[in-house]
Amino acid sequence: MTWTVAQIAAQIDAVVEGDAGAVVSRLAALSEAQAGDLSFLANKRYAEQMTTTAATAVIVDQKWQGETTARALLRVANPDKAFTEATLLFAPPAPRRLPGIHPTAIIAPDAVLGEAVHIGPYTVIESGARIGNRTVIEAQCFIGEGVELGCDGHLHPQVSIRERVRIGDRFIAHCGVVVGSDGFGYTVTPQLGALPLVEKIPQTGTVVIGHDVEIGANATIDRARFGETRIGNQVKIDNLVQIGHNVRIGDCSGVIAQAGIAGSTQVGSGVMIWAQAGLSGHLTIGDGAQVGPQAGVARDVPAGQYVIGSPATSMRETAAISLAPRQITKIRERIAELEARLAALEGKQEA
Repeated sequence: MTWTVAQIAAQIDAVVEGDAGAVVSRLAALSEAQAGDLSFLANKRYAEQMTTTAATAVIVDQKWQGETTARALLRVANPDKAFTEATLLFAPPAPRRLPGIHPTAIIAPDAVLGEAVHIGPYTVIESGARIGNRTVIEAQCFIGEGVELGCDGHLHPQVSIRERVRIGDRFIAHCGVVVGSDGFGYTVTPQLGALPLVEKIPQTGTVVIGHDVEIGANATIDRARFGETRIGNQVKIDNLVQIGHNVRIGDCSGVIAQAGIAGSTQVGSGVMIWAQAGLSGHLTIGDGAQVGPQAGVARDVPAGQYVIGSPATSMRETAAISLAPRQITKIRERIAELEARLAALEGKQEA
């Protein structure tokens, strides 16, 4: 599919500078773009590539100033958002999942299916489950006893939703997601002259997920030991994330790839937990806080604070610690200079 620069500008509310009649048919990064490609500049670290890119058109900020080899610029308020909108113009149509039940699906007689649902091949839906209207459940999914799944959701292949889990509307789970598996809980009893006795603690609670939640591939959310593990509305969870039992995450928070949150930690609203961060159990992460990449968090994080490092500390503390070796070096150099001056003065006095 091809579009003129002017047509794209109309779709993304951009002001064109340059050749509005130029035609583009593909999307590409600045460094990889060829003639006929549309690219964008949202991060100033890539600004130098504007002078070498072969892209026909580039989406830039309204205030960006600089030289470019592109034939046209599309000036917008938010280049990242505008490029996302432009992507939809070139994206192939998503596969359509028409309402219906595949003959290989196994559905309990008392399961309740809403209107216009799609049930894919080899899916299992157990007794008492309730599926909302227009929800798509793709191949090889498992829906346990008593699960409640809201309207307009989409479960990609091989998603498992365990017994009694409750999920709101417009839920998206990518391949391999597991919701409601047992939390990690054991008692260890020493045994005289033998290995300790390790016994499993029953995980009798459930998971409750709000509306408009999306979970990335192979992420896991454990059921509560008792009560609920709770995920708020509009929470976005990336691939390979582990959420422990009895964790609670507030509305509009995000958890990025390979992060792990241990049991009973309370995460506020509007929190961002970045990739590979690890949070100990029984913590409180305040509203609007951020946990930096690979941070190891062992104590509460106040609202609005950004912590980083292991053990995690505030950005100010981390900066002070990282600067300490430089300060020590400067102090040593200053002491050496003062000692030399003192020695020189003492030499003059003796003379």
